[in-house]
Amino acid sequence: MKNIDSFTHVRGESLFVDDLIIRQDTLFGLCFDSPKAHGKIKSVDYSKAEALEGVVRIFTHKDVLGENQIGGIIPDEPLWAEDEVHFWGQPIAFIVADSEATAKKARALIDIEIEDLPVITTAKQAKEKGSFINAPRSFNLGDTAASFNNCDYVFEGETFSNGQEHLYLETQGCYAVPQENGNIKITSSTQGPTQVQKTAARVLGVAMHKIEIDVIRLGGGFGGKEDQATPWAVMAAVAVQHLNRPVKYMLNRHDDLRMTGKRHPYSSFFKIGLTKDFKIKAFEAEFLQNSGAAADLSPAIAERTLFHATNSYFIPNVKTTVYSCKTNLPPNTAFRGFGGPQGMFVIESAIAKAAHEIGVNKRQIQEANLLQENDEFSYGQIATEVQARSSWHAAKEAYNLKKLEEDVISFNEQNNHFKKGISLMPIAFGISFTNTPMNHARALIHIYQDGSIGVSTGAVEMGQSVNTKMLQVAKDILGVSSDRVKLETTNTTRVANTSPSAASSTADLNGKAVRMACESLIDRLSNVAAGMLSVNKDIISFKENMIWVDGKRSDLSWNQLIMQAMLERVALSENAHYATPVIHFDKSKEKGHPFAYHVYGTAITTVTVDCIRGIYEIDAVKIVHDFGKSMNLGIDIGQVEGALAQGIGWMTLEEISYNDDGRLLSNALSTYKVPDIFSAAKTIETIPLETGGNQMAIFKSKAVGEPPLMYGIGAYFAIQDAVKAFNKRYTIQFHAPFTPEKVLMALYEK
Repeated sequence: MKNIDSFTHVRGESLFVDDLIIRQDTLFGLCFDSPKAHGKIKSVDYSKAEALEGVVRIFTHKDVLGENQIGGIIPDEPLWAEDEVHFWGQPIAFIVADSEATAKKARALIDIEIEDLPVITTAKQAKEKGSFINAPRSFNLGDTAASFNNCDYVFEGETFSNGQEHLYLETQGCYAVPQENGNIKITSSTQGPTQVQKTAARVLGVAMHKIEIDVIRLGGGFGGKEDQATPWAVMAAVAVQHLNRPVKYMLNRHDDLRMTGKRHPYSSFFKIGLTKDFKIKAFEAEFLQNSGAAADLSPAIAERTLFHATNSYFIPNVKTTVYSCKTNLPPNTAFRGFGGPQGMFVIESAIAKAAHEIGVNKRQIQEANLLQENDEFSYGQIATEVQARSSWHAAKEAYNLKKLEEDVISFNEQNNHFKKGISLMPIAFGISFTNTPMNHARALIHIYQDGSIGVSTGAVEMGQSVNTKMLQVAKDILGVSSDRVKLETTNTTRVANTSPSAASSTADLNGKAVRMACESLIDRLSNVAAGMLSVNKDIISFKENMIWVDGKRSDLSWNQLIMQAMLERVALSENAHYATPVIHFDKSKEKGHPFAYHVYGTAITTVTVDCIRGIYEIDAVKIVHDFGKSMNLGIDIGQVEGALAQGIGWMTLEEISYNDDGRLLSNALSTYKVPDIFSAAKTIETIPLETGGNQMAIFKSKAVGEPPLMYGIGAYFAIQDAVKAFNKRYTIQFHAPFTPEKVLMALYEK
């Protein structure tokens, strides 16, 4: 089944926030933000801006009737700055005017005086100054100190992985409209409708039922709209509360880049110990997470870094610690992989360092330590249904790794100014929100009198085709054709208290809820059909818009059955709640079973480096991926390819840059490079790993949103392999992204 949005997307008919037909009395908002990274606000003069024709009102923290606070995990982030600013781009005021152009003119007329305070921009600086968001977290397994004494090889090193801009096609935005009795409806481009609802109610000082959030779809999210869609919607809601007129706010690209957080940069330190047979006996890592000026989701992201610090390897003695470092940058936030990629980059770097120092191929160490059944992760979960080794060997065999390696060696022997590199990248990624209480979802199904069906869930469609999968679940269980099913917008009045669409769990959680609701309806309708056909309920089934008896098609149609159910006053609506069983985690012990299951896979990446210019091409990425029993292979392979491109961009091109004053330098697409058609892999092959799937996944079809991003890490090490082939004096180091500039310097390092 194809993505159900494809037709309207291609024709330009799909609706996003900016496509909504707005009321005639709509006003337009614009944020006035800090021009300094850290300082005390001495004075702000709004008089010239307020006097401008068309300016209706400028809102500040003084206009908040509830609490001027939008922090989720930790309440440490004001909606609008009060006495101090803590990052360049921090919201200070909200201009409401009769047009966007007027609001923009007004913003330029605001005069502000800020007394400078010291600016921290890096995690290392923050640690030195003792500037942290919260207390550090550590996961421990075995005894690393004693184990290092029994290792034949011990190596230490340092890594850095930079941030990454989400660069969703649709920028942050919302449209807030007053309803009767002080209610407000907000159409928001958010991955977390309930978070927007809850925070708006808190800031406005009203009950949550006064705020309705509606999400049509997003033009991309990647985690950047999980928490950070919230402030813009809340600002508009405050204006609506005071003015009783609709307010629309769509950030332009420059404002979005400047004021929003990114993927977290990490400075990390590792120590790895191995035996002569390349078994990793001990591993220690210290992660310094650059959290930015407020917590946002940093504590949760830091936790997932620990969960994935050993990737797909079994290491019996592990000690990993993460510090969420408070800096004067925009609060960094969720990004596809949610801290997992940063952790995996460190263990892969440690293995690369060990292999380089010992003088062996990196894959020999990787292969010797892959997870096996009943191995223990550092957080206490026992690995089951492990596909680490099967995906690794399947990739080696399917793509003839031996020949690929021979081709690389042969090419390098025959070419002086071009060198090829090759690397293998295994992945093991846990599926569930690591905060156990978030693993739940609901679905509301209506069957209408004419037999058509409406499906409401908490899942937000943001290009990942989750609505298509929800439709598949509904039509398959109800036995009807897809044209009879409509996926409704995601709305907090129909499905309340939702977890955000994140953690690769959206299809599993919401799909299971849809399945439960549909099965309840089928049970109810089976009773009606049994009466109409004078047969036992147990031999009735539903397929092809008809009712079947003992495997044979009857003359009773779906529509006839629904009409009879109406006459018999049978409920044709159902609400179902699903909560993931089994999972648990005790943060006081840092042990538990936090994941429903893991997704595995292996990628083989080959690259060619131009050793004169430092530029490179990704020749091919060949993947064997654990989809489980994919319910929609076309969509799932599309997710693999998109995630891979994003991972390659993070590792090779996308260089976030701030100056020492905390001002974003990579603030436009001329200074921030993302993969285009010329930098994407020339060839991507994806083979599904043959498995039985996992019962915890919807229809045994495993989650696919985040895990494939980590395949992109392989590009870094393939490029490094090519650099080593050219420059025998290259000092192996791990500073991502591996941009052409860094490659050129490495090629000619003396």
